[in-house]
Amino acid sequence: MAGVYISNMENEMKLVVKWSGKEYEICNLSESDSVATLKNAIHKETGVRPERQKLLNLKLKGKTPEDECQLSALKLKQGFKVMMMGSLEEDIADASAPPEDIPDVVNDLDIEDEEVAIESREVYLAKIERRVREYKINMLNELRPGKKLLVLDIDYTLFDHRSTAETGYELMRPYLHEFLTSAYQDYDIVIWSATSMKWIEEKMKLLGVSTHSSYKVAFYLDSLAMISIFTPKYGVVQVKPLGVIWGKFDQYSSRNTIMFDDIRRNFLMNPGNGLKIRPFKQAHLNRDKDRELLRLAKYLKDIVHEEDFNSLDHKHWEKYRPRKRDKIAPKKEETHEENSSAS
Repeated sequence: MAGVYISNMENEMKLVVKWSGKEYEICNLSESDSVATLKNAIHKETGVRPERQKLLNLKLKGKTPEDECQLSALKLKQGFKVMMMGSLEEDIADASAPPEDIPDVVNDLDIEDEEVAIESREVYLAKIERRVREYKINMLNELRPGKKLLVLDIDYTLFDHRSTAETGYELMRPYLHEFLTSAYQDYDIVIWSATSMKWIEEKMKLLGVSTHSSYKVAFYLDSLAMISIFTPKYGVVQVKPLGVIWGKFDQYSSRNTIMFDDIRRNFLMNPGNGLKIRPFKQAHLNRDKDRELLRLAKYLKDIVHEEDFNSLDHKHWEKYRPRKRDKIAPKKEETHEENSSAS
């Protein structure tokens, strides 16, 4: 994804394209130029071809403007940010090749031996307490009494944010809405992404999550709710401490909270509550065969009656079998003959 910052200097329009971790300054545009001219300028600086560019929130009367639309018609204010998705041709070619089954060392940190020590270090607990005090949560929907809590990542968990596509639907993980509808019956849902709140809001709109009628998201958390911790093997890493949520809402705790994330280190502070989901990548190749969310919807149903999620081994969630719950035999009703004999 990329951000485009536009500013006006007399008749000249200057913009900065933020893409792939770098910034590119584009000059010599005017309000009389078209959207096509803008895309060509972006192509010249970034290498992303115009047909690959998706300017997500560049709108004209609520719709995506045509290429021939003049920039003046969009009434862009100084500092306006356009969110862009796009891939280089060589990246698309690489993504089309058969994926190599190589472990992701960075995302799949082998740090189980460090977890207990990290979880109990006072310096990190102090950081969590500071987040509880200072981080402001914008409630989107009310929490429901008696529900457990499901915390979800976005990138590679619900959405392939790297692949190219014509629509957000093509990048959405299969069965996303079915999964959230099922989970919402038993869990309050929170979205926590290691990005800015603006990006989270735009992605949820793009995927149709924020406006869906069959489920509701309680609130979003962004990168500002995360904390940094030090591990001897990997140095400083950013993590998502669930204690931030538990400190703000006492109805939730380690006993009734589960987090799905494609990066294990994100739940390093709460290893007993994290489930590492298989990352959803190369959407154009995997859309028709990815069933991860269907299986996880069943897992959430199976464990909902567990009294303590810490007692579960989420690493082996696919092997979980729900325990048989004791059934109370119904009372035997007295028959007419029994009543007669008793009298």
